Amino acid sequence: MTDATTTDLYEVTMALSYLREGLRDAATFSLFVRALPPERGFLVAAGLEPSLDYLEGFRVGDEEITAFARALRRPESELGSLSGLRFGGEVRAVPEGRLVFAGEPLLEVTAPLPEAQLVETYLLTQVCHQTAVASKAARCVLAADGHPLVDFALRRSHGPGAGFQAARLGALVGFAGTSNVAAAVALDVPASGTMAHSYIEAFGDEEAAFRAFARAHPGPVTFLVDTFDTETGVEVAADVLRDIGPPSGSGIRLDSGDLGALAFRARRRLDAAGLPDVRIIASGGLDEYAVHDLVAGGAPIDVYAVGTRVGVAADAPYLDGAYKLVSFAGHPVMKLSASKVTAPCAKQVFRRPGMRDVVGLAEEEEPKGAEGLLRTVMREGRRTGPPDRLVDARRRFEADLADLPPEAGAIVSPAAPVPLVSDRLRAVTGRVRAAIEARGAKARATGHGRHRVG
Repeated sequence: MTDATTTDLYEVTMALSYLREGLRDAATFSLFVRALPPERGFLVAAGLEPSLDYLEGFRVGDEEITAFARALRRPESELGSLSGLRFGGEVRAVPEGRLVFAGEPLLEVTAPLPEAQLVETYLLTQVCHQTAVASKAARCVLAADGHPLVDFALRRSHGPGAGFQAARLGALVGFAGTSNVAAAVALDVPASGTMAHSYIEAFGDEEAAFRAFARAHPGPVTFLVDTFDTETGVEVAADVLRDIGPPSGSGIRLDSGDLGALAFRARRRLDAAGLPDVRIIASGGLDEYAVHDLVAGGAPIDVYAVGTRVGVAADAPYLDGAYKLVSFAGHPVMKLSASKVTAPCAKQVFRRPGMRDVVGLAEEEEPKGAEGLLRTVMREGRRTGPPDRLVDARRRFEADLADLPPEAGAIVSPAAPVPLVSDRLRAVTGRVRAAIEARGAKARATGHGRHRVG
């Protein structure tokens, strides 16, 4: 069975109705975030590559029909119109790694209406979750101010798949490594790890544990020093490291307590032992706020390992994402619900230096000095080129981050840029809205509540 069944039930019922009523014309849906979460000055576009994998493999076969029929409690014979359905549409999207803001489309799908509707749920899950986590990880990069970061999220992620995504997104924004072995191998990024407190407890003695670990690992070693008493642990680690002549890259890990104060004391002890090159790694519930405070306080920490709070984007674990119909059968459509008004038509985001964005119509010519963020990445259900490389996404992220206004990149109380709307898009929106409202007024006047939107 394919991932075609990973969808909300109402997507299936709507698709069946569309097919029954002959509504097969091309529809354009726009996926965007209505508003940034608190304490976010930007988002990092992510999740596109897995979404394209899904769309290329999307098909409704016999197994999918059986699953849909069972969920709907209807005979399979009544779902025959869905059989053989594949995604054969077009996708325009912001490449992964680009910085985006509220109200800007991250991707737009144009396909026959039933196809475009059925893929909604999966695309939202991929793009919104991964954009949320990538944005959290990016803020850690800003907070670390050049210090290496390592992903430790796997063990408390919302499942192995989410853990893999966290590792991938960390690599996308510049993390130096991950504890996730599967992700490290699949993504060709460095695997990084130390030891657990259980390892020390199994030996019952820190010195014995450290020496045994060093015998088993001839390369760089990192000793966890806070199982019993942190300062004593640092003393023992320093003695063992001095005895073995630590390989380059060796270190100690602080995982609890006042990490800043402990790092200062540990650094003094290591230096006094003639170990100035032994690194200090900090972990233990860190996020961008904690890292920012430690860096600002001058803590002599060389590497930050971030896990739980970053892997689940703890302070903003979801995005107010939407996937809305903006055009059908060649006609612009829009939604007028209170607080959830959408703009019609396929769109483009025109970016000028300094992140001065303008959201306009896809058909508009790029203004001088601006670039369009959305690119055509799929036609007739197939990618327009090879899968994007992680290294290219990272380069895009780094370039955009360098152009981000300082106030948007602030860790505390950031101020996000607000995209402008082009004159042409504003004019079309006004005309479509006026037409809808006029039809509504006519329907009310004649006592009929039904009117076609769009």
